[in-house]
Amino acid sequence: MYKTICAATILIAATAAAFAQAPDQRGTMSTIPPDVVKDLAPTGKLRAAINLGNSVLAQKGQNGEIKGVTADLAHELAKRAGVPLELVPFEAAGKVFEALKTGVWDIAFLAIEPVRAAEIDFTPPYVIIEGTYMVLKDSPLKAIADVDKPGIRIAVGRGSAYDLYLTRTIKNASLVRAETGGGRAMIDLFFRDKLEVAAGVKQPLVEYAKTDPNVRVMDGRFMEIQQAMGTPKGRTAAVAYLRPFIEEMKASGFVAEALKRSNQPDAAVAPPATN
Repeated sequence: MYKTICAATILIAATAAAFAQAPDQRGTMSTIPPDVVKDLAPTGKLRAAINLGNSVLAQKGQNGEIKGVTADLAHELAKRAGVPLELVPFEAAGKVFEALKTGVWDIAFLAIEPVRAAEIDFTPPYVIIEGTYMVLKDSPLKAIADVDKPGIRIAVGRGSAYDLYLTRTIKNASLVRAETGGGRAMIDLFFRDKLEVAAGVKQPLVEYAKTDPNVRVMDGRFMEIQQAMGTPKGRTAAVAYLRPFIEEMKASGFVAEALKRSNQPDAAVAPPATN
């Protein structure tokens, strides 16, 4: 999935030994070449789309501040680029992708999906999470494989990674989409329309199930969700820098520490990229 872009690789090799140091308006120093900074932050600030609909990756603090591994990665990247950071919050991953057309963000944190990859250049993944199902406690559906049957209706968040995946793979069951796509939207839809299944990221479903004895989360997963950083197509210098940046953040323990600080111990740091 992760094809090496020859031109991008050549660019990194040619500039790696000559990183510029240009102070920004706050007096910090850039450790990223000027042409890469221009590609990453063409407006002079780094605008990072943050999906608040995925609580594994982003959370709001007591004072409304955005926290989590995605915010931490964005802060580190802006610091290295020597530019101000603007966190642009969205309620769902689908909303982040839709906003690509409006040019309001420079980097985003999304699951790698073919539909998205047609318009976004992705890094290798930095975190691996799982997509799974929640059902009523007395549901006859016991295993993941039981779900794809005629008459089974699955609640999903519109435009989410699991919506895109299930749209491609489900053969017999039907998908019912929550329009907002984020947070508890698909759980609310599951109950409101008396659907048979709710699909979602494992951790939020497990957390919800702890509060409601009438539901259970199935063992196993229907998909592995590979969370990555992405830029709009065409920013060759930016994505060429971001690929080794993400690998460094994984190898150094930065991602693991960010997950720990945000109380997400069940999320797995992605393994090193192989290409």
